[in-house]
Amino acid sequence: MPIYNAPTKDLDFVLHDMLKVSHKDIPGYDELDRDFTSAILEEAGKIARDVLAPLNVVGDTQGCHLENGVVRTPEGFKEAFDLVREGGWTGLDCDPEYGGQGMPYVLATAVGETHVSANMALNMYPGLTHGAYSAIHAHGSEEQKSTYLPKLVSCEWTGTMNLTEPHCGTDLGLLRTKAEPQDDGSYKITGQKIFISAGEHDMSDNIIHLVLAKIPGGPEGVKGISLFIVPKFMVNEDGSLGNRNALSCGKIEEKMGIHGNSTCVMNYDGATGYLVGDAHKGLRAMFTMMNEARIGVGLQGYAQAEAAYQNAVAYALDRLQGRDVTGAKNPDGPADPLIVHPDIRRNLMDQKSFTEGARAFVMWGATLIDAHTRGGDDDAHGLISLMTPVIKGFLTDKGFESTIQAQQVYGGHGYIEEWGMSQFARDARIAMIYEGANGVQALDLVGRKLAQDGGKHVMAFFEMVKSFLKDNEGNAALKADFLDPLKQASKDLQAAGMYFMQNGMKNPNAALAGSTDFMHLFGHVCLGLMWAQMAKAALEALENGGEDKSFYETKIATGRYYMARQLPATSMHLKRIESGADPVMALAAEAF
Repeated sequence: MPIYNAPTKDLDFVLHDMLKVSHKDIPGYDELDRDFTSAILEEAGKIARDVLAPLNVVGDTQGCHLENGVVRTPEGFKEAFDLVREGGWTGLDCDPEYGGQGMPYVLATAVGETHVSANMALNMYPGLTHGAYSAIHAHGSEEQKSTYLPKLVSCEWTGTMNLTEPHCGTDLGLLRTKAEPQDDGSYKITGQKIFISAGEHDMSDNIIHLVLAKIPGGPEGVKGISLFIVPKFMVNEDGSLGNRNALSCGKIEEKMGIHGNSTCVMNYDGATGYLVGDAHKGLRAMFTMMNEARIGVGLQGYAQAEAAYQNAVAYALDRLQGRDVTGAKNPDGPADPLIVHPDIRRNLMDQKSFTEGARAFVMWGATLIDAHTRGGDDDAHGLISLMTPVIKGFLTDKGFESTIQAQQVYGGHGYIEEWGMSQFARDARIAMIYEGANGVQALDLVGRKLAQDGGKHVMAFFEMVKSFLKDNEGNAALKADFLDPLKQASKDLQAAGMYFMQNGMKNPNAALAGSTDFMHLFGHVCLGLMWAQMAKAALEALENGGEDKSFYETKIATGRYYMARQLPATSMHLKRIESGADPVMALAAEAF
């Protein structure tokens, strides 16, 4: 069975050595001292290792089953879910007014990584519930908040998001689900939704569906979409549960991965629903949930890579194959361990340098969310909006790639189910697709986010890189290995942006054909910046006599690898972007 141990030391390093969270001018961050966060992360890590991880294979092999309209989750899932919610983990960063603990989002994100790595499918149930909580908290009426939020915070009730229909995925303007107004102010919801994660299950008393639908007579396209609360069971005035609503699970999808999560076809047959926010403004409310989910999905990408990497390292240290070309390292055995071979080292260093850089990127992004939601920083909001498609798209593309690399370390055993490596790859694969497929993330980045607010936020990012380079130009230990590569990569990113400015207006395809390359180019620069900051923090820790010299030296060596072996990909992506649309659009449709 695969292993998993929470990387609490790495999380501690990012939070305190690199980000210095307890010193940030963000409300609540003064409470995030090292002892406090370490205690929480250690406990979260124990749950991940001892409770969630052992059920990961169980969820994969047993899956979910629909029986007489009820979905049965895998053996042990309900007990584990109860333990997580009873421990208060589901409300860690939620509003204390509704039973939450009011902790910063960055701490909940760090805890979330450990639980996603241990069991991604199980973690989706509380994860989606948190998204529903956030949407209602931001856009619901006071009555809706008091009715639903306490139960969502505690996960006595769980939540979903219902967007996709059989004929309508990314293009929500084609949506057909109807919401007929009723005399009592409610609506009758009729339609079918597909790919609804956690749409039906046996782990909570009620399921609160957030459903996109159109009110007849409203504007055409996406401007006519509204958002509705549609509970599985009606809620009485005293908060008790009433009759079953007119909705049902028609089918569980047979999927490539995340078998432990029930992905449902949901049928709404005149179900009672309640409008959230204003009529025809549903996308704005739903995007509160989706933007949070996209950060979470980016985390899923590297969290699965982390779990796969840990197992690949253990296998490479144990498996004896061949001899070190420079001389036997295990002379008393029949062969040397795999880890002596340079190509295995390359493979593992690719994974390690990615996951550690990605972790820093997501945790930094979480501080931007806190700066906005807790401190009212609109610039931070603009910057995380710019970064969201990069976090979601780049980290899930590279995360899946890393799980494949981990599988490769095992050779043929990686292809055999008993070793468990294929599950990491199969589970990671969905993260590239749901919450907006990665090609759409790239189009959003190039077509919308770059120009947002007159390009203010991308210019702020460039200034951030420039300031870091200038502030540290006298640091000889950083210059050659970190500052110079980061400077060149940033120039590549600026050159790509300039190409879009010069060519995108007269030929939009010139920009869109290079959008995925731009997203990856941007992602590499972001991880390059993270690694430069981590190297600086590690060097400072060594200078100050940090207790674990080996840890900090390893961090610096891993960063050097990323800067030398991964960051130069920016020049390749720039070349592709500058080739324009012609190579991409050359063939007539019928020639494919």
